Amino acid sequence: MPGSVAPLDLAGVTIPHHFRCPISLELMRDPVTVCTGQTYDRASIESWVATGNTTCPVTRTRLTDFTLIPNHTLRRLIQDWCVSHRSLGVERIPTPKQPADAPLVRSLLASAAVGSVASRLAALRRLCALARESEKNRAVISTHETRSALLEIAFEGGEQPGCSDADQPALEAMAVLSMLPLSEAESAVVATRPERLHRLGEIVKGHPSSEARINAAAVIESVATGTRSAETRATIGGMDGLMGGLVALVEQPGNPRAVRVGIRGLLAMCLAKENRARAVAAGAATAVVRRMGELSSSDLERALATVELLCRGEGGREAVVAGWGGGAAAVAALVRLMAWKASGRAAEHAAGALVAVLGGSEALQREAVAAGVVAHLLLMVQGGCSDRAKRKAQLLLKLLRPAWPYRDFIANSDDFIQAF
Repeated sequence: MPGSVAPLDLAGVTIPHHFRCPISLELMRDPVTVCTGQTYDRASIESWVATGNTTCPVTRTRLTDFTLIPNHTLRRLIQDWCVSHRSLGVERIPTPKQPADAPLVRSLLASAAVGSVASRLAALRRLCALARESEKNRAVISTHETRSALLEIAFEGGEQPGCSDADQPALEAMAVLSMLPLSEAESAVVATRPERLHRLGEIVKGHPSSEARINAAAVIESVATGTRSAETRATIGGMDGLMGGLVALVEQPGNPRAVRVGIRGLLAMCLAKENRARAVAAGAATAVVRRMGELSSSDLERALATVELLCRGEGGREAVVAGWGGGAAAVAALVRLMAWKASGRAAEHAAGALVAVLGGSEALQREAVAAGVVAHLLLMVQGGCSDRAKRKAQLLLKLLRPAWPYRDFIANSDDFIQAF
């Protein structure tokens, strides 16, 4: 570090220059050393590399290896310095958690594959904790090698899931898989093995552990999404008790992750036409509708997409209407949801569901017009929505035209003409 760099102050205390990151000039919290021998704060050097830089900020030489090695000695010195200046208001920096890296992941996988149940569980739980910590860790963990190894562990022991200690490694591997996407080939490894599908279905349907049910449902959603086959989705959706298990997750009180995973699973299943009537029969419409008011924006989009698909299945429209407490309430709710974000996917799916709910009912069409749906539809047509969303809005406008009180006047307006 150049000696000419003036010390900075922290709470009135001068920070030694060798404790400061050369990039941010702030006290290092997680010092790491690069291949040139220079040490930086992890967050700063990662940002430097992420913006496309390939040289060492201090030496300006090219980085031939982007591995970041924790400088534990310097970090302990910084912590000791913080403690010695605590009386002056300096807080001790916490010991950073070790991020995932390829050697660590390979070591944990090796320990998870063989050995005692306790040692296997310890390795898998460490891997699971790393995956939960950050998106960056999940990107490091989510390789074909890792996912394939975890799939083998998750389905060891046959079709019937158990609750004994010997079954815990399989459930822990499934917990890690629930956070990782599966490729088409990896999805096929599960989807083409009836005993594996049966095992997943049995866990979702009735395992005593709520976390195990949620994790298995997340894996099912990954398999259904990765396989890209409507036939395979129909096969998965036809498993005994699966739809009921997904609906039970959506209905689970006080567990946002269960609700989110349940809705994602239902959406993945309902992409296959054969599964929509099954989902309706399992009570999916009422379960999803009742959760609408407590969902985040992305979850709300998926919930509305699920409702739209359910409306296309046998008995789906009637179930959705009943879930909202009647046609007028359903129309009012969908119009409100459309207004929530008129240029987003939520509005698109709300419009699609509204087409099915309104049907040929003139009374409900008048309810929709009275609720202000026309203005929202015109905003969708004139705004930055997708072409598919605009088509749905145009279809609704045509459907509602007879219910407009001033249709003769509005029909000649520029906005109305452009909408068609």
